[in-house]
Amino acid sequence: MSENSMRSTSMRSTLGRVRHLGSAKEGVHHWWMQRLTALALVPLTLWFVVSLAGMAGMDHGAALAWIGSPSVAITLVLLIGATFYHAQLGLQVVIEDYIHNEGLKLAVLVLVKFATIVLGVAAIFAVLKIAFGG
Repeated sequence: MSENSMRSTSMRSTLGRVRHLGSAKEGVHHWWMQRLTALALVPLTLWFVVSLAGMAGMDHGAALAWIGSPSVAITLVLLIGATFYHAQLGLQVVIEDYIHNEGLKLAVLVLVKFATIVLGVAAIFAVLKIAFGG
């Protein structure tokens, strides 16, 4: 295929081809972030499930002491951050694909982003409050 025929069939601008960006300039980054957060969530979720299974029958004080441990608190913060960011990215794709009214789409995207930030910060705050004994 000649360069001229490739140029006529491409939907990207010359600058977009040079920078390897799509028309929205963020599709590849979004795709990579979804994959990286999914990859991070595999060991974090396995750690969390195994930890919870090992805590069967633990009382409230022991659970607080477990969360207060620095390594556990840091790992929980990582799990929370990755979970809410991954959820926001996934919901964004679903909303963009299935909501066709532009005004409604924007409103729902803003609501989802706001909700994931608020819930993520609240969860991280709870872990840190326990970890620092507040």
